[in-house]
Amino acid sequence: MDDKSYVSLEQRVCLVCGTPFDTGNLLLDKRLRASMERHTVTGWGLCAEHQKLADDGFVALVECDPQRSGSPGGSLKPEQAYRTGRLAHIKRHVFTQVFNVPIEANQACVFVEPGVIEKLQAMVSPASS
Repeated sequence: MDDKSYVSLEQRVCLVCGTPFDTGNLLLDKRLRASMERHTVTGWGLCAEHQKLADDGFVALVECDPQRSGSPGGSLKPEQAYRTGRLAHIKRHVFTQVFNVPIEANQACVFVEPGVIEKLQAMVSPASS
């Protein structure tokens, strides 16, 4: 269905996993012109799964490929991040201890280079059986 309409369902893209999700909001063209697609992406947010983890006090570590991502050496914007698909979640208070950097209270994720998640996994001792 490629027909345009004057209403659209709002979607956002998850900062952590990069997938679009519905917000439940409707968008309306004020001039009632058929200018919108069925879904309209309006920005970034957290999908339900990653929002719950953030609410539970976790920070998402999102592995990104620096060769394919934009802005080398600077701060990486979500639209520039080339996500590899590897994720890890770490408690906020543990994050500040392990990385020795402060993190904003409302910051849900950080982009990390390849290898960081493996190093964290190596720091965790395997559970004894």
